[in-house]
Amino acid sequence: MKKTFELDFRGRKIIVENGELAKQAHGAVLVRYGDTVILSTVVMSKNVNLLADFFPLTVLYNEKLYSVGKIPGGFIKREGRPTENATLAARMIDRPMRPLFPEDFKNEVQIVNTVLSVDQDNSPEITALFGSSLATCISQVPFNGPVAGVKVGRVDGKFVINPTVEEAEKSDIDLTVSGTKEAINMVEAGAKEVSEEDMLEALMFGHEAIKELIEFQEKIIEEIGVEKYDYPKLEISEELTNEVTNLIKDDIDKALRIKDKLEKYAKLDEIKENLLEKYTDESLKEDELKELLTKVANIFENVKYEVFRNIVVKEKIRADGRKMTEIRPLSTAIDLLPRTHGSALFTRGETQSLSVTTLGALGEHQILDGLGIEDSKRFILHYNFPQFSVGETGRYGAPGRREIGHGALGERALLQVIPSEEEFPYTIRVVSEILESNGSSSQASICAGCMSLMAAGVPIKAPVAGIAMGLITSGDDYTILTDIQGLEDHLGDMDFKVAGTKNGICALQMDIKIKGITKQILKEALAQAHKARLEILKVIAKQIKEPRKEVSKYAPKMMTFTIDPNKIKDVIGKGGEMITKIILEASNVNAVTDINAVKVDLEDDGRVIIYHTDKDIIEKTANMIKDVVREVETGKIYTGKVVKVEDFGCFVELWPGVEGLVHVSHLAKERVEKPSDVVKVGDEIIVKSLGYDKKGRLNLSRKEALK
Repeated sequence: MKKTFELDFRGRKIIVENGELAKQAHGAVLVRYGDTVILSTVVMSKNVNLLADFFPLTVLYNEKLYSVGKIPGGFIKREGRPTENATLAARMIDRPMRPLFPEDFKNEVQIVNTVLSVDQDNSPEITALFGSSLATCISQVPFNGPVAGVKVGRVDGKFVINPTVEEAEKSDIDLTVSGTKEAINMVEAGAKEVSEEDMLEALMFGHEAIKELIEFQEKIIEEIGVEKYDYPKLEISEELTNEVTNLIKDDIDKALRIKDKLEKYAKLDEIKENLLEKYTDESLKEDELKELLTKVANIFENVKYEVFRNIVVKEKIRADGRKMTEIRPLSTAIDLLPRTHGSALFTRGETQSLSVTTLGALGEHQILDGLGIEDSKRFILHYNFPQFSVGETGRYGAPGRREIGHGALGERALLQVIPSEEEFPYTIRVVSEILESNGSSSQASICAGCMSLMAAGVPIKAPVAGIAMGLITSGDDYTILTDIQGLEDHLGDMDFKVAGTKNGICALQMDIKIKGITKQILKEALAQAHKARLEILKVIAKQIKEPRKEVSKYAPKMMTFTIDPNKIKDVIGKGGEMITKIILEASNVNAVTDINAVKVDLEDDGRVIIYHTDKDIIEKTANMIKDVVREVETGKIYTGKVVKVEDFGCFVELWPGVEGLVHVSHLAKERVEKPSDVVKVGDEIIVKSLGYDKKGRLNLSRKEALK
């Protein structure tokens, strides 16, 4: 039986429908937010592997191009692999929901969001998060929700919940925040150098709106929610727990105090291997032995977790001996790669990013085939995380969700300082190669990426640096850590990344493993991050203080000028004939696809942008284009070349694309019987413009020019 629920949320309606669609899913809701429509479903497998060491949760965000009235590109004409936006949306839903499932719950769960209709003013991603939470809460799937999220913008100094497209264009904050009724548990933001105080206020403003959405969910859950599934658990006796704890606690404590990462991890692995070997009883059946060893391994992880927290929170000692607010040793370098347009190396402790900047023509921008309004972008940051960076073997192939997410965070941070297309008409690509990692590699990518941009001569507005903050809780006590390393991220409760300039925040990202964090913790973390960011910016400034005045000799040089937009068709010519001729002649190549061919971008507003490594070729190309669009002035004398001789006169080319007729009566002062007696093809002669006739034909006179 279909049931409908409605909420007036900040002047816009949210309508939830249940009981009509996807009835075989364990939980399903159709959520309408304006004209945005999302079907959110959840299904739980009855089969469970209690011995698994992870919770098998899959969150999907399936974009359907029909939702925005588009047909997919390419030959296949159907949706294929997820777009980058779809991957980021799925991550945005997964991150606040995952910590709210019970720790010992191991049944496989799949949450699928199908995007059916998109109204650009009402975020489909935020709607999908709402639907995912509600579908899970009304189902039998164990879940400690509900959870909800909103976008926060700031227009003319006032905060706005879920800004429209028009409001978002004017906003200096692009914040996505989610949480429970009690606290915030996920943050994703880009900002135009906004202060810590203003960002904290925006977070709290968003949380108040989240509470309204959760209250709405709770009313629906109360009416249609079903009893939760009593899931099977791996029972571990107190006797075994105490026995294993006493065996390993002291050894783990010593191992966690080792400063070198690889040595520390090797020692922990050794302790675990010896422990499992001790409990390997060959007299047990295979299933019984596997279950026993899984229990022992779980106890090992729990002891490691508790000992680590005791060292940090109670003793105030970090795993590598640093103070709580201390940054690992920093080092920088630029111009490592001679033929790239810009390169930089940033090392923070055992984390290292090599970032490379490449400049290209505007025509080389990335085309986006998705649900958003934007169909292209000219600034791109890609992040690569090879397995050798952590001393391991592993899968190599297409980038995974983590790589896409880290790349998007770095791109968002640096985008805030990238010059406009008018200021710097290039497509800009930054690639971060992680060569070594022990935590916070995304923030190292931002630091290295910033330096490589300056080394490439990109006139960024200000240098940007990033830092990752951590949180370790123990009961009511907590400790905030600056510049967390891998172990502090893995065993900690928060990963809070903050990037910005000396003037303010450019990007935020927060993930937590507990139910939520308070305003006070956020405030302290932002303050510590601000201090650390300034320290890193000083180190960057010592290496490269500001962007270079010129791009690399290997980068394409650029010239831009404006022509009458109505003349663009003349520059292109019939079937591209004229622009092809210009490119081939100016570059002295045989094909426009030749790597040495000059690149020409013709914009609808009349801008002409020319790219090449050779300034002389750029100049030659510009002159040829200017010749095509030059207007012939009546009464002015020009030097032209005879290109054709007929019985009635000759045709003279004043410049490429512009020809006029010198009638036989205007070839000389005296009478001329045959034009060929006076001129031949290839002759350069002076002519005077007589203007255009009614049919638009240019008439010239040699006789008038000779006076």
